[in-house]
Amino acid sequence: MSSDRTDLAIDVRGLSKSYGRTQVLRDLDLQIPWGQTLTVLGANGSGKTTLIKTLATLAKPDSGEIRIAGISPRRGGVRLRRAIGVVTHEPLLYDGLTGAENLRFFARMFALDHIEDRVWTVAEQMGVSDRLDARVGTLSHGMRRRFSIARALLHSPRVLIMDEPESGLDQQALSLLESLITDRNNPSRTVLMTTHNFERGVALADHVAILSRGNIAYDGAPDAATTRTAYLRLTTDTHCEAQHQ
Repeated sequence: MSSDRTDLAIDVRGLSKSYGRTQVLRDLDLQIPWGQTLTVLGANGSGKTTLIKTLATLAKPDSGEIRIAGISPRRGGVRLRRAIGVVTHEPLLYDGLTGAENLRFFARMFALDHIEDRVWTVAEQMGVSDRLDARVGTLSHGMRRRFSIARALLHSPRVLIMDEPESGLDQQALSLLESLITDRNNPSRTVLMTTHNFERGVALADHVAILSRGNIAYDGAPDAATTRTAYLRLTTDTHCEAQHQ
């Protein structure tokens, strides 16, 4: 996926990341234009979560260049975090606080105006307004996931970076999530998401990438048949390689 750099919401060049002697990302290039949704597929261990954490400034790359909304994390970490909304496997919430207290806390971190209105708006978006007074630690995994997505939306980010956001969500929450991703009232919002749900990932995407051996091994339009063939080939090759190591 290529474009003029001024048209890119996410621009990654030569990204590499290792943990100890294990190289997870290898000289990875990735470009996403504004207003596009990219679904990243890949087998377990392919580097999806590491990619998300690196783009979200939760992990530091070994080498390479990252620009999100034109901002480099090396020079504008605070500005970058204001431009992105992040959903990871960890909810990034405080169990001892209520849902409302969590959302207020993060709203203050982003120095938002009209905090109560904003908290109510994102709670309504994710269908958790009736659970705002419950302590997060008492909630189900799916409900914590809803609050995690609501937290990511608080500051109206231009870029959403989400690692398997559908994990633990019931059908109602999945419909709410899909409405967020395909929101036509926010045409410039850009989404990068990983998922294990092939059908949903392809259906929601404007573009699909497959990670294999730490790099983008497939990059194409969300054609279900073509993408499935590539996915099965790449994940089978990776599995066979791992068995022989």
